[in-house]
Amino acid sequence: MLLGQSLFQSVLDRLKAEDDDTAEQDAPTARVSGLNAGLAFDVMEGVSASSARPDQAYFETLEFPHPDNMAEQSAEPEPPPESKPEPEPEPVMPDYLTRIAAEDIAAELGISARDTAQSLSVKRRAFAKKNHPDRVHPLFRENATKRMTTANLLIDKALRRLAR
Repeated sequence: MLLGQSLFQSVLDRLKAEDDDTAEQDAPTARVSGLNAGLAFDVMEGVSASSARPDQAYFETLEFPHPDNMAEQSAEPEPPPESKPEPEPEPVMPDYLTRIAAEDIAAELGISARDTAQSLSVKRRAFAKKNHPDRVHPLFRENATKRMTTANLLIDKALRRLAR
């Protein structure tokens, strides 16, 4: 320990003194305020670091304009009215989605006494592929939900009969 300082404090003081010595030797460079990592830029003759605007070089390399020029370029002209896309026509509900009666769905499924659990499972998946509410237009989801509910009830009833 030197003069009542800890070893750690004396090392810090020495490093600070060395840093001050090297700062005096590197007079042609200037530190940019706000950067703590010791990033230094060369100062050109007669130009100070603050007037050189090193941040401007970053914006010049980008493909989009500088933020100062954004206000000027933000007012883009509106495309001509004839180039606007036409609205899509109202979707038409498929005929099979209009049949929501249990008899119609049973006829469509074709459940018979010869069906096995596996064949009923295949029929359920095939019916769901065509009628599941997630696979139809949002306007027709209510009918699709009714059809799927009825089909599932019919197939579940047939599976219970098989289990007996």
